[in-house]
Amino acid sequence: MTAPVITYESKDQIATITINRPEKMNALSNQLVLELREAFQRLQESDDRVCVLTAAGDRAFSVGADLKDPPRNPDLWECMPGVGVMLDKPVIAAIHGYCVGGAYCLVQFSDLAVADETADFFYPEAQIGFCGGLIAGLASRVAHKHAMEFMLTGVHIKAQRAYEIGLVNKVTPKGEHLAAAYEYARILADSAPLVVRALKRFTRDVVIQRGPSELAALARSELLAVSRSEDQQEGGRAFREKRKPVFTGR
Repeated sequence: MTAPVITYESKDQIATITINRPEKMNALSNQLVLELREAFQRLQESDDRVCVLTAAGDRAFSVGADLKDPPRNPDLWECMPGVGVMLDKPVIAAIHGYCVGGAYCLVQFSDLAVADETADFFYPEAQIGFCGGLIAGLASRVAHKHAMEFMLTGVHIKAQRAYEIGLVNKVTPKGEHLAAAYEYARILADSAPLVVRALKRFTRDVVIQRGPSELAALARSELLAVSRSEDQQEGGRAFREKRKPVFTGR
């Protein structure tokens, strides 16, 4: 039996979601995206108040989409917090090593981010001729020219520079990123959840401007929820059986 590529642990109302594919430098495959989406859904439905998102191994948070098994079903956007899964609980990304391409989108859509000194961020889409577009929203989250530098040039941005331009909140010595992330998590777990959730929603839904791919993903997410629903299956059965459907809103 193969190990899960995403693990979920809960303690003291703090969830820890771990990308667990270190032998592939935590590349984002179809299965990984599926399990990560399910983990965020579990978080939303749980009693946990905050989540730390981290990764196994010592080389990479994630090198982005797995080029041998690129996420298509589900698509990459489906595992993004606040895009593919609506969360009203804060997510804290804890990053070490390489954080490449779509993996940075996970950090972008997190609420807080801590990196250790080994972190190395880069976004090479323009250099390889591919574009998913989710990264465009970065320009509404950090200074415009810093966002454009990161998105367009593919240059490597090390941890301290990432802190200076607002890609992360804090930089720690090697291996101490998780401890720093849990410091934030404990504060949030002990805070008034209604206030935390309201401020998160106000900021996400009103203050931050969303990019075109993000808006398209949100619309697609709504439509997929309908197409995957019990009501859609019931509608099909009722049509075939020539009866009135009984919808439940699920």
